[in-house]
Amino acid sequence: MIMTNHSLKTLITSSLAAAVMVASGSALADYPERPITLIVPWAAGGGTDATARTIARALEEELGQNVNVVNRTGGSGVVGHTAMLNAKPDGYTLGLATVEVNIMHWQGLTDLTYEDFTPIAQINYDSPGIQVATDSPYESLEALVDAMRSEPKGTFNASGTGQGGIWHLAFAGLLMDQDMPADHVTWIPSEGSAPAMVELASGGIDVVSTSVPEARSMIEAGRVKSLAVMAPERLPNFPDIPTAGEVIDSDYYTGAWRGIVGPKNMDPEVVATLEEALEAAYNSDTYQGFMDKQGFGTEWRNAEEFGQMMEEMDGILGEIVEQVGLAN
Repeated sequence: MIMTNHSLKTLITSSLAAAVMVASGSALADYPERPITLIVPWAAGGGTDATARTIARALEEELGQNVNVVNRTGGSGVVGHTAMLNAKPDGYTLGLATVEVNIMHWQGLTDLTYEDFTPIAQINYDSPGIQVATDSPYESLEALVDAMRSEPKGTFNASGTGQGGIWHLAFAGLLMDQDMPADHVTWIPSEGSAPAMVELASGGIDVVSTSVPEARSMIEAGRVKSLAVMAPERLPNFPDIPTAGEVIDSDYYTGAWRGIVGPKNMDPEVVATLEEALEAAYNSDTYQGFMDKQGFGTEWRNAEEFGQMMEEMDGILGEIVEQVGLAN
């Protein structure tokens, strides 16, 4: 057989392409071959950091590689989330993204959105509770809502996080759901739920919107009471607290989520490997035991469902940001 230069070139090209495909397939089959970095956009010691370190330990057991947590703080979450999307999309740099992905861009803090990430799995969801002081005259959410609706704008105040934070937006959304303006109740910014709860117990604030686990110690100390939780069902760790839907005519609920993401354009096979490992890590005693002890909500969504949830939440929170006057 006589081989022309063209035939020889075609054979060499085909052979090289096949070799690349084999090598690529082998690399994917061996993933991960080295430690993974998990970026956390919030400071060490907080709830997001603790959740990240716990899922990282559980994930190490599934993947057989170290998962190193790195805190990248600043810009109300912008710095850390930006670091996630700017990483190489090879599966070796991931991030524990938070609900701020659905908030920051509406407020003009960044251009990044949920579409800039590869969703891998949602592992947490915390619903906000509506807390008042123990000696508050309001014994139910219905009584509180009726009182707020009947009084002029600004009569009541509330707190639980900074201006435009998730607990602020969740509370504003509840007001909108109950036919009140989003800013009908004056929001008093705080550095978090802890100082807000202290101010609530001392009588300086009327209402605190925050996750029930963050209010737990004050509830157990008898200094505050939780009237309801904005969730579709009662929380397993707090079965005595009714849902908002049980006491007022409402099916509104929203809250704070956490999930594992990667940069855009990750290889689907790597995503599938991580998704499977994360589901096992999520169901492990290591993760479930920690979350149960802390009272944090556990909610699983796979890559596709997580992406759909982020898209839906983005629209909901965008509308609230606009109505509360914080859109930029």
